[in-house]
Amino acid sequence: MAVALTNWAGNITFGARRSHEPTSTDDVRAVLAAARSAGGRVRVLGTGHSFSPVADTEGDHVSLARMPVVRELDADRRLVRVSAGLRYGEVTPWLHEQGFALHNLGSLPHIAIAGACATGTHGSGDRNGVLATAVRALRVVTAAGDVVDLSADGTGPGCGAEFAGAVVALGALGVVTEVTLAVEPAYDVAQSVYDDLPFAAVEGYLDEILAAAYSVSLFTRWTGDTLDTVWLKCRPDVDGPAGQAPPDLFGAVPSDGPRHPLRGEPTGHATEQGGTPGPWHTRLPHFRMEFTPSAGEELQSEYFVARERAVEALQALRAMQDEICPLLLVGEVRSIAADDLWLSGAHGRDTVGVHLTWRPDVAAVLPVVARVEERLLPLGARPHWGKVFTAGPDAVRRLYPRLDDARRLVETFDPTGVLRNGFVDAYLRG
Repeated sequence: MAVALTNWAGNITFGARRSHEPTSTDDVRAVLAAARSAGGRVRVLGTGHSFSPVADTEGDHVSLARMPVVRELDADRRLVRVSAGLRYGEVTPWLHEQGFALHNLGSLPHIAIAGACATGTHGSGDRNGVLATAVRALRVVTAAGDVVDLSADGTGPGCGAEFAGAVVALGALGVVTEVTLAVEPAYDVAQSVYDDLPFAAVEGYLDEILAAAYSVSLFTRWTGDTLDTVWLKCRPDVDGPAGQAPPDLFGAVPSDGPRHPLRGEPTGHATEQGGTPGPWHTRLPHFRMEFTPSAGEELQSEYFVARERAVEALQALRAMQDEICPLLLVGEVRSIAADDLWLSGAHGRDTVGVHLTWRPDVAAVLPVVARVEERLLPLGARPHWGKVFTAGPDAVRRLYPRLDDARRLVETFDPTGVLRNGFVDAYLRG
């Protein structure tokens, strides 16, 4: 008996009738041609780390895992071209060996590059945009079977000014087979962890706390008057002496040993701490590639809040402690620089991401998520496309000033909806 295919968390059982693992661009074109002729639909499925139905389909799933591996570095132009289906952890060690680095990484090195960029996934840092801000070009197989190269320097749909609408596009423009990313010289990062940050310090000094290092993450279970831990990822070549881990951080004290973001989980699964400098790709993620990230069985929600409303958002969550805590594994707070990508959660504003990792109980979590949204959406919070949320299309569309432009671009590339699904139709088309 066939085993149902689910996402990583197990909260989404995919409805695809068939799954394909093409080994060439011609194979991808053949899958799309068959779908066009049958009036069907196709969605690309990466590593399955989305918690929403953004990658689901009742048509055909395409995995890029068996496509030819591309890793081509242009050192002079500081660009790297890679296969879209590669995971960050499959590219970053190689890139470091070549003497180069990406500007930032997400919590997990386990996620596919194209999927992470298409959904607006991010790391942390006041000066660091979402991962998709590193994208300089895309090679795409369109629903019509054309192979097109998109870039800000190119011409035609999805190029020039429209490239800002092509990078975070929820997989709706075409099957992305290659991604070109901006790189910079390799650098070191030193990670230090602090315990028990008073919530009063967050209310009074959030900007200063988030600016304390190249990348900063605050972890909390929303219990009591303190946040559990603060993770400072200092980059000596950028932060300088001011970025070195201080002996005291607004009342938080240095941890007496390694920490995992979730209390009780093996600390050896987390990246190296203790202030010891090491290669960027071994410190910027929270989790090591060789281990199961986070708790393994969980749900996740996240909301992008304008920087000036962040304290209000955190206060709103703290007021919901009694509802949140029984279902919460951990929460995380990170900063993200503003960008111009049309469907990015940080579009047009410096942003704070408020993340909630829930116990794997969909029936119990969804009503609490809805009540969280009653507090946060009036503050302009945008739900992460790849996480669990309950807000309807009308509420979400109002939060994205360029959403109508994104819809028109999607319809230009795919007028019959071969590459869309119910989720994309609902939130982009109306």
